[in-house]
Amino acid sequence: IHAVAYCLGVERLAGVEAPPRAQVIRELVAELERIHSHMLWVGVAAHEAGFDTLFMLSWRDRETVMNLLEGITGNRVNYSANVLGGVKCDIDNKKADAIRTGIDYLEKRLQHYLDVVTNDITFLRRTRGIAVMSPDRVEHLGVVGTTARASGVARDIRVDAPYAAYSQFPVELVTETAGDLEARFVVRIRELFETFSVIRNILDHMPEGELTARMPRRIKAGETISRVEAPRGELLYFIKSNGSDVAERVKVRTPTLPNMASVLSLSIGAQLADVPMILTGIDPCFSCNDRMITINDARKGTTLWTWDDLRQYGIEYYK
Repeated sequence: IHAVAYCLGVERLAGVEAPPRAQVIRELVAELERIHSHMLWVGVAAHEAGFDTLFMLSWRDRETVMNLLEGITGNRVNYSANVLGGVKCDIDNKKADAIRTGIDYLEKRLQHYLDVVTNDITFLRRTRGIAVMSPDRVEHLGVVGTTARASGVARDIRVDAPYAAYSQFPVELVTETAGDLEARFVVRIRELFETFSVIRNILDHMPEGELTARMPRRIKAGETISRVEAPRGELLYFIKSNGSDVAERVKVRTPTLPNMASVLSLSIGAQLADVPMILTGIDPCFSCNDRMITINDARKGTTLWTWDDLRQYGIEYYK
């Protein structure tokens, strides 16, 4: 999904639009990635709740979608499906049939997960009424993604500012109103049923055509912002070009950055045993959230690191 955000931004600067078939494949792969991400989270969150049976079931079934992604792109994690101007992988009839079979199976499994998280009394004691976040609090903290939608805030870049082929193959927003940990489970699982529907629609109406559009060797000077709906929420890329073939600046704001602010708010007054679940509830990505601070011992001001400085520091650090 990061590659989609970056490609959209650079294509906008270049004045190039990917072909319709490429746009649709971008959406298809992004939605398969959403399935993989949500199922991974269900397992991790279930483990934190002490429900390792659901953890094992979720991760076992997740192999289905990872196998599909590997069959489409050749990779299980870093898919490398996107290129500037389009995509480098196609969907033939054999792959389409495999995707249909896979999501049919996953749809049945996800229904079982939904039954567990909404009916199992042990699980509900760890989630229902825990870490409640009101819509006002969501707006105040700038929370995004499924965490916001679990509190009844209908916020989704796929709907609010459609990209790729989401205007042609739209998604229907899934929200819950309870705003607690149970709602965060339910929203993510229910959202996947909508994803299954969108994928079937794409496979039934896949446009013909090219996979890539011609890109200029150099991108004209300018700057842009591109936004996509990652599995965790809004992913934002700021891209600045100086007219060369190398971006002058790329700044990324991942969904974890705004969502992390809610953890402190939700932890106030909570049981200590619930804190791991509260943190897991936002589906944090710590590596996405990493920042570096340079401390100047002389305290005479800030230090500006150039790309060459940072590269050389990395070489020395990892010797």
